[in-house]
Order: sequence, then structure tokens, then C-alpha cells
Amino acid sequence: MMILIFVGITLAYLFLIGSLAFGFDKVKPFPLEEVEAKTTFSVIIPFRNEAENLPELLKSIAALHYPKHLFEVILVDDASEDNSVSVIKTDKFTTTNIKIINNKRESNSPKKDAITSAIQLAKHDWIVTTDADCVLPKFWLDTFDAFIQKNAANFIVAPVTYSNVHSFLDRFQLLDFLSLQGATIGGFGMQKPFLCNGANLAYKKSFFKAAHGFQGNNNIASGDDIFLLEKALKQDAKQVHYLKSKHAIVTTEAEKTTTDLISQRVRWASKSANYKNNFAKVVGLIVLLMNASLICGLTLSIVGVFNFNMLVYLFLIKCSIDFLLLFKTVRFYQQESYLASFIFSCLLYPFFSVYVVFISIFSNYKWKGRAFSK
Repeated sequence: MMILIFVGITLAYLFLIGSLAFGFDKVKPFPLEEVEAKTTFSVIIPFRNEAENLPELLKSIAALHYPKHLFEVILVDDASEDNSVSVIKTDKFTTTNIKIINNKRESNSPKKDAITSAIQLAKHDWIVTTDADCVLPKFWLDTFDAFIQKNAANFIVAPVTYSNVHSFLDRFQLLDFLSLQGATIGGFGMQKPFLCNGANLAYKKSFFKAAHGFQGNNNIASGDDIFLLEKALKQDAKQVHYLKSKHAIVTTEAEKTTTDLISQRVRWASKSANYKNNFAKVVGLIVLLMNASLICGLTLSIVGVFNFNMLVYLFLIKCSIDFLLLFKTVRFYQQESYLASFIFSCLLYPFFSVYVVFISIFSNYKWKGRAFSK
């Protein structure tokens, strides 16, 4: 009976990840074509204590190819305690279309408040969000514009990855993050979108207002991206798209310590209990059961209750289907060299993921020097 349960979980996982891998290929790459720029954008970037990262962000903003008169950048200071504001004001790349505002706190979510504060002042039709620790590609807004001109869209999800990957901790985070990016793209290909990342997101200001912004979930500290995606899907799923383009890839950096990594992942996991998307809940449950079953199987095999060879077979099946989706993803991001850390990451990942879920259920978390409740 025990073996049947473990095999059943593995088959469900195999079908799920296989479907996402199939869906990945269904989302066709978007080629950047030279078209006359038409779309106007308000780029919103909340920041808190980001003095170290802001110079690179500002440099990438200055290097954007898009016509300056068609976009503005609103940097929202979320009560920074370092010299972030002075860095922006004195940076040589700061231009007239960049302005700084203060966050107007009204809820339990500082980032949602920051985005809402900026949208109230935004001049343009399209809102684009990213993070202060990101670097933007040169043709970022050009790609969004070309895509918008060719597609009826209210909400656009775009790719994110890590840069400056050196240590094993960096590589582990990258492969974990790219698995989420692969699942994101695969979900769109299956016509069941369930993930997105606020570091690279665009939506119409009219959609945000019609959806009443973050109303209904602003008691949850995180989730400025996922909960908006759910609202967009409910309003009109046909106008929700994934922009699969190398020219739109925003890069950020991995967490520097294991403690920071766990804190980040706990923050991500803490919002999952509030998802309204049933497919997202099913995906989360199957992934959790698969990883938990491997840990349980290892424990039982050590005490002689479960066949170790069977455990190895189940683990290899999981690794094989994971590799299929991950390989497609790293090839799109042109980061194939980091697959060298795949096997060791596979061995660690079940323990890491189950631990994160456990912590997210039974404890609160800290982020950016603040403590948050679930």
C-alpha cells in the first residue's frame, strides 16, 4: 500500500511537470521587430535601503533605448534608513523623467502601498513594475511596446533571472528560480497561468483601477504580483499574456546568505494559502507531496521499512522530468552552463523545499528589516 501511494504521487508529479514542459514549447518566442514606438509607460520601482543596488539600476534605466518622452520612472521610497535617496539624487544617470516619491502606508503590505501610491500619480496608460535590485535590458520597453501593438493585452508577464552567479549557493538559487520561471511559462502554454514575478510585470492602469488594485489582499504583506494576476485572469483571461523574449529579460542577484534565501522563500510561500487559483493550489500540493515523499521514503528505508531501490527509482524519475523542464528553461535564458550543479541541487532540494513550507506555516518572517505576520 505504501509503495502504491509513493508511486501514485510520482506519477502525478510526472504528469504535472511533463505537461508544464509541453506547455513551455507552446509559448512561442516573441521576436523584436522595429516598429514605431507608441505605448506610454509609467515604470514603478519601490525601494527600501537599496543604496548598494540603485546605481546599477539607474545606469540600466539611462541606457534604455525607448524614447524618453514616452515613459516616466517613479521611484517610491519605502522609509529607507540608508542613503538611497541621496544616491538617486546625485547619481549621474538620474534624468528628468525620473522622480522620487514617498510611500503612503495604508495597509499591511509596504510594497503594495508603494505601487498604489505611484499609480495614483502615474501619467501614462501602462504600468510596468520592477525592483530596485534589478538591471533592465536595453530594449525592455521596446519589446513591451511591440508586443502590445500586436496583442490585445491588459496584463503581461515577462521573464526574470539571476546574474553574477558564482558560488554553489548562487547556482542552487538560480536553478530553483529557473524552475519557477519554467513553470510560469509552461502554465501559460497550458492556458492555466498561475505564476508571475513583480520584478517584470506590465498592466494597464485602467485594469488596476477596475480591479480595485490590491483590495482584498492588502492584508498579506507579499503577493503584489500573484494576486493581481488572479484578478486579471478573472476579468479577462484572453488578455493575459506571457512575453517570451530574450530582449525583455530582467536580471537580479541571488541572496547572499542561506538565512536570506530561506527568509525570501518563506515570504514567497507564506502567500500561497491565500491563492484563489485552484490550479496553483494543485501544483503546490503535488510538488510538496513529491518532495515530502522522498524524505519520508529515505527515512523509512533507513529503518528498513521501505525498499531503498524503489526510492532511487522514484528519485531518478523526478530528476529526469525536472531536468526536461529546466533544460528548456536554461536554454531560453542562455544559462546552460549552470546545469552542472543540477544533480547536487536535486539531492538538496526536497529537504530545502519541505523545510521552507514547514517554516512558512508555523512562523512569521522578516524582510527588509521588518517583521511580518502571515
